[in-house]
Amino acid sequence: MSATSIGTSVTGTLRTWRRATPEPLWPAGALLLIVAIPVADLFLPPNIHLAHLLVVAVAVTAVHAGPRVTSLVGLLAVLALIQAGAERHTLTTESVVIELIALALAVAFLVFFTRLRDRREGELARVRRVSDATQRVVLRPLPDRAGPVSLASAYRSADADTCIGGDLYAVARVPGSTRLLIGDVRGKGLASISDTATVLGAFRAAAHRQLPLPELVAYIEDTVCWGLAEFAEPEDDVAERFVTAAVLDIPDDEPVVRVISCGHPPPLLLSVATSTVIPLVVPEPSPPLGLGRLSDDIVHAPATFPFDRGDRLLLYTDGVTEARDREGAFYPLAERAALRQEQPPGALVAGLATDVREHTGGRLDDDMAMIVVQRDRDPSLVG
Repeated sequence: MSATSIGTSVTGTLRTWRRATPEPLWPAGALLLIVAIPVADLFLPPNIHLAHLLVVAVAVTAVHAGPRVTSLVGLLAVLALIQAGAERHTLTTESVVIELIALALAVAFLVFFTRLRDRREGELARVRRVSDATQRVVLRPLPDRAGPVSLASAYRSADADTCIGGDLYAVARVPGSTRLLIGDVRGKGLASISDTATVLGAFRAAAHRQLPLPELVAYIEDTVCWGLAEFAEPEDDVAERFVTAAVLDIPDDEPVVRVISCGHPPPLLLSVATSTVIPLVVPEPSPPLGLGRLSDDIVHAPATFPFDRGDRLLLYTDGVTEARDREGAFYPLAERAALRQEQPPGALVAGLATDVREHTGGRLDDDMAMIVVQRDRDPSLVG
């Protein structure tokens, strides 16, 4: 096997080991090889020659370091091979000359490889920064508090290495109440970001205008219908694009929550009085956002439910409840939430997110979002 092929094979293998080995051991191990191999050659029979293994030291360095360090170690490896050949008085033999050429080619290849890798890693880092900035603009982190309620959230995108997808949430404070939105754009991952931005932009623009809840949802509906048509690609089927959503209003001075559901899974109420988990099923749900263009007589009717001090609401998308394990069983959200209902909001949502990941074996077939809302203050004391 030539030195070049050895280097290629070893590099691929060492990339797998890289994370499991402390970083300071890599350069020390490479230098040890460069010193040890020529020394070992002095004590081996003439028919046993280890100098060609010097390429391993360069490969080890290429996995760990950049092109400059790899070049330096490669130069030392070439010098070590020359030294080994000189010690055996075989420096000008055909086999040693071929080994020198092969090692030099391997070093050049590995330096080129590390340069490409570093450039690629730089590009990925820049893309990651853009992705993080996009998330902060489009899907802003929820505050820890909004009026009399505490908030905690969890978000996972189905697309690996992305921070945003088709699930969405937002909160807005208006005089006398806190308003929340959670939604799920049809589709998943990066392809649904445009619709996600449209819904969130509409909610933020209208939530602070102190519109009654039905008018707020109607405004979002109109904006989504316009956005779906305006930004559709020629090959898109606009009729198949919609957004399920739940819009909530939590008054400061009343122990209730008002909910308008647009085809979204019902929030779960974790009642402190009864220690039960109750789905808040809206009697008259509206169709998903974006389907209002199919009818002119849609009525967004809010439903009112008790929401007293110490109670918690668990808002979620169907990426949670439809997460399957290896046997195809759905994730039992209400059951698992009941087991954790004594936990504070942050620990509750983090525990459920971890539980979903374990349930699916680390695989997510859809985006996933959860919000826990806890009323901390007695409404009668708010003023």
